[in-house]
Parts: sequence; C-alpha cells; structure tokens
Amino acid sequence: MSLYHISETPGIKKFTPKRSLRKPKNLVWAISEDKLHNYLLPRNCPRVTFFPKQDSNPADINRLLGRSNVKAVIAIEKKWVSIIKKTTLYKYEFNSKDFVLEDECAGYYVSETTQKPISVTTINNILDELLKYNIELRILPSLWKIREGVIKSSLDFSIIRMRNATPPEDGIENYFPLPKDTI
Repeated sequence: MSLYHISETPGIKKFTPKRSLRKPKNLVWAISEDKLHNYLLPRNCPRVTFFPKQDSNPADINRLLGRSNVKAVIAIEKKWVSIIKKTTLYKYEFNSKDFVLEDECAGYYVSETTQKPISVTTINNILDELLKYNIELRILPSLWKIREGVIKSSLDFSIIRMRNATPPEDGIENYFPLPKDTI
C-alpha cells in the first residue's frame, strides 16, 4: 500500500512527528492513495469532499452526485481557482510499514516515528493532476450550502479548512467543529 504526504514545500528530506490538533501526541500524517485526490489542492484551500458509501441513501446520492458515476466530489470556492493555477505541490511517498490507520473515511494514516520519503513527485498543474482521478471538481461561489447538505446526508465526507472559506450568508449554520452526532 502506498501512503503520501502532499506539501507546497519542496525538498523535504524527513518528516518529524509534530503535535496534532486531532491527537495529543506527535505524529507524521499520511494519506492513502484512495483519498489522495482530497489533498491535491493548496493546503489552505477550503473544500468539501463527499462520496457515497455502501449504505448511503439513493436519494442522497442522486441529490448530491446526480447521475454521475464519479467516485467522489470535491467542492471548492471559485476565488481559489487562480491560486490553484499558480501553486506547485510535492507528493511525497512513504513506506507504509510504520503507519497505522487513523481515520478510514478520510484515509488518514499516522506514524509516531520520523519518516523519510521514498520518492517525491512535483505537481506543476494541479487541475491536470485532478483529472487523473475519477472525481468531479465543483467550483462554487460559497461552500456553506453544500457543506450543510453533505453533513445532513448519508454520504461520507471530509470537510477541510472551512475557517478559510468565505463567511456564510445569513441563515446558513456556521458551527465548527462539527457537532459530535455528525462525525
């Protein structure tokens, strides 16, 4: 199994465990190949990603994915498109032997030990890279309505960097973190 770390920083020779907001210990974080598409964006780019799971309600699938046969949807704000076009990413690959699964839905793996990448790939064109995956990229003026629809659905989702999103309009719930009953 391949695991990756996506960064805007070139030339990282080793990844030292760092304190995490999610866990009270120092960790190196990696992402599975299956969820890699969720991270092929600038780090601070807010995004709502979602995909059906085996027991997702067909009405939710139809409402949020339509009749598309994509594996997942990544929704971003249109103001980020110009930043995406100018950003270079680096895809660091790790040997998976020291990693353990942290979050299956998000594809997160963690290691408590320093990791050296076994390879690095430069991604100069993020949009071209995303086209390699069976995903739909939705470019929206705001993410808040899709966020609320996804949270209240039976689909699996990952909501990333919403603190960087355009503030929600009146009438849209703006809670962070997500209520415990949704995660």
